[in-house]
Amino acid sequence: MAASPMLNMKDRTAIAGAGSSVYGRRLMRSPIDLAADALAAALDDAGLGRAELDGLVVSFGTPIGADGDTIAQVLGLKLRAFNQTWAHGRFTASCIQWAALMVAAGMASAVACMASVSFSGLRKPAMGGAGDAEGAREAGGSHGQDPAYGMTSPGAGAALVARRYFERYGATARDLAAIPVAFRKHAALNPGAMMREPMSIDDHQRSRFICEPLRLLDYCLINDGAACVIVTSAERARDLKKPPVYIGGMQPLPAGREEFIWAYPGFGVLQQAVADYDAGLQPVYKMAEVAPKDLDALFSYDAFSILPWIALERFGFCKPGEAAGFTAGGRIELGGALPMNTNGGLLSEGHIMAWNHQVEIVRQLRGECGARQIKDAALIQWANCYGDSLIYHR
Repeated sequence: MAASPMLNMKDRTAIAGAGSSVYGRRLMRSPIDLAADALAAALDDAGLGRAELDGLVVSFGTPIGADGDTIAQVLGLKLRAFNQTWAHGRFTASCIQWAALMVAAGMASAVACMASVSFSGLRKPAMGGAGDAEGAREAGGSHGQDPAYGMTSPGAGAALVARRYFERYGATARDLAAIPVAFRKHAALNPGAMMREPMSIDDHQRSRFICEPLRLLDYCLINDGAACVIVTSAERARDLKKPPVYIGGMQPLPAGREEFIWAYPGFGVLQQAVADYDAGLQPVYKMAEVAPKDLDALFSYDAFSILPWIALERFGFCKPGEAAGFTAGGRIELGGALPMNTNGGLLSEGHIMAWNHQVEIVRQLRGECGARQIKDAALIQWANCYGDSLIYHR
């Protein structure tokens, strides 16, 4: 049976507000408390009152995150539409897409999309290591873990892909250093970033291995914080406090045997077949009526430094095996041909499951980023190694 045509959501909805809490380690504040800060900041940014918010979509994961029902109750919200998903970078774009569909269907008029996490308050590890029930699950776990082979952490799955990539295409760990080094340069210009100290390629190469071939500086931060964006109709957004940031295109999250979460199809890890990969025309570009060459910046999930390489190849910015060359020589830095993760990313700003990336995209398209502002930014893509995507424009 042929697939149903995708509903054209181009420019029907927009981000009207964006906000965040402080990001840091051991903030000694509950996820609910942090969520309240982010939501209040996003509402103020949009010029909306709490009573005008009638939808909520939350990325939630026990024991690290804030439960959406509790957020609604404690913060006194009255919601017509509510949804909640597991806390993971795979579901960030999905949450925003669900909110856009809610608004387009008339199920809600203003939907807050958010996550709030408190990693540093945990007594047991949330992901990986002894005591992590999720990581010890059979049949793959949350990040392709397989405890029978000692793979019980997210980093193990990412390291598997990095090793495969190096051996398949001849890239090196020194090539990969371009990712964390670029993002640290961006973080140095971001007053809200947690890690702002200079980092060189040699610094990266001297950092200790965590799961070979990935080193400490290939790993994201573990921290506390919250971030929120508010989705409403394009018409309503134009009447609110700040210029709207339109959602021009969207692409949902795929799944199945060929979709190991750290690698595009054909890569040959976990259950994937080994095959040539052709990015082709991704649906998000068709809906937004743009091509990769039109973009002013790209944001992508960067819990591990290998993941932006995978996203670049998955979405056709370069061919398989070419990401190392593509990201060399400052190309993805501010002032380069395709700036990436100008907030510093999960590697240097903070790990809010990429919700902080969505906030940064909104601020870039409004011209609010100061020293790290992309000149004349008008079109920015969220393109995930997992296959989901959003295209925003001013």
